[in-house]
Amino acid sequence: MLQLNFLGTSAGVPTKQRNVTALAIECLNPYLSGANQQQKSRPWLLIDCGEGTQQQLLHTSLSLHQLTAVCITHVHGDHCYGLPGLLASAAMSGRCHKLTIIAPKAIAQLLEAVTITTELYLPFNIDFMAIEDVLIEQEGKITIALDKQQQLDIAITPLSHRVPSHAFSITQTISQRTLDTSKLIADGIPASALWGKLQQGQDVDTEEGQHVRCADYVHDNQRCTKIVVAGDNDNPDLLTQAVIGVDVLVHEATYTSDVLARIQAKNPEFDPMHSSAQGIGRFSQDNNIKNLILTHFSARYQSFDNPQSATPNMGHIRQDAQSTYQGNLWLAADFAQYVINSAKEGEADNCVQYLGFVRDDK
Repeated sequence: MLQLNFLGTSAGVPTKQRNVTALAIECLNPYLSGANQQQKSRPWLLIDCGEGTQQQLLHTSLSLHQLTAVCITHVHGDHCYGLPGLLASAAMSGRCHKLTIIAPKAIAQLLEAVTITTELYLPFNIDFMAIEDVLIEQEGKITIALDKQQQLDIAITPLSHRVPSHAFSITQTISQRTLDTSKLIADGIPASALWGKLQQGQDVDTEEGQHVRCADYVHDNQRCTKIVVAGDNDNPDLLTQAVIGVDVLVHEATYTSDVLARIQAKNPEFDPMHSSAQGIGRFSQDNNIKNLILTHFSARYQSFDNPQSATPNMGHIRQDAQSTYQGNLWLAADFAQYVINSAKEGEADNCVQYLGFVRDDK
């Protein structure tokens, strides 16, 4: 299970209702309970870190101590200007364990310049993974082990934008080993310390000399949840392979199709190289994507939803997407939360639960 917390959903510049791009992804383990699953103990990822992201985080229960990795899609400022300040705040809050950063090489240069010019001191190590190197040396794939039960596989897909931009395909795999106690009892193997060894994957011998094979009594179950979060991109078809088996696609919809066409016609020498809601809707429909969350909206679109209004607003974005897409559609807002729980066989396709607008101002 993954919980998406949108921290910024505006394109280019912040508005009164929307900050620039940032998305926090919490990794939930449904097999845990109590203190082990409390919100402040959940590992989480940050996808992009626009200016002001750390201020947005203050209105959530997320802790920089549990931040596992930061992934930056591309070098435009509305996706990365908040990173130096976030790292500085993590240091001042007492973080001391390693942080992984997956980003273009230029982000390392940015951090180095800030460190030198501002005498920034970080008491924790940064494991910087340059996207350019990962694409060449690791076929664009990274695995992060969160604990013995849970791991994340991150695959990187190059996109089309005015600078190199990327999508992150994130697959959470949770493994659970269950002991078939009914079968053990039926086979005359009563509860004892041997049960614990079996569940740990060991074959055992009873006092009577009976050899008990772990494989006969232990079942390994896995739950996988996959999402794709794309950076700025004017060619959704580049994601065709990445979205195979996806539970949710998160993609920019900076403009409606008519506004994008007007912008391109007005200045043929400059193409903003963004997607329209209609274009990403068509791609999602053609690729049988059941759940689509749109984000990264131009500041011209107001937050209210009324397609009949002459003022550009979310209703126009929604209408543009729905002209080509019939799946489950959401338009992200700052502090909107969604839980993604991969549908099991025989369950409905909609595995997304919208939790609403959740902002903690206490």
